[in-house]
Amino acid sequence: MKNLVIIRHSKSSWEAPLNDKDRPLSPRGIQDAHLVSTKIIDYLPDTYIVWSSTAKRALETATIFSHHLHIPLETLILRDDLYTFDEKALEKVIKSCPNHYENLILFGHNDAITNFVNKFGDLFIENVPTSGVVSLAFDTDDWNDLKKGRTIKTVFPSHIKHEQHASS
Repeated sequence: MKNLVIIRHSKSSWEAPLNDKDRPLSPRGIQDAHLVSTKIIDYLPDTYIVWSSTAKRALETATIFSHHLHIPLETLILRDDLYTFDEKALEKVIKSCPNHYENLILFGHNDAITNFVNKFGDLFIENVPTSGVVSLAFDTDDWNDLKKGRTIKTVFPSHIKHEQHASS
């Protein structure tokens, strides 16, 4: 069994004229990353490898999540090939995960994430929002043989905010 927790980077700032890869998180992005990361700890596997795009907004998101999930920052693996918006390129990266890892947590970008989870999950998601988390399970022992899996859990900032608003 292989498990993938795929996380879209949080909302980024467009205030400064920067290269796309250098854009930092916006204040809302920082807030949403903290909010979602505190809600997913019970859904994570016990052991995993963590990969992040090298884009500043993905790395900042991964850092916030790592803090709340007690993931040592030195174990976070930065991958330039995760700076992609194409689901075929994302699929290739995921399929390259060494098979001795059963669980992969990945921080990346849309449209690649939404298209990937719709191709490989069993729940249609119109758009994985910024700070959105989708957990998928695959009935295989080989990352390279990924076929249609099951969508186990989705956690989106709007769902959490709606629950908080409804309970107040």
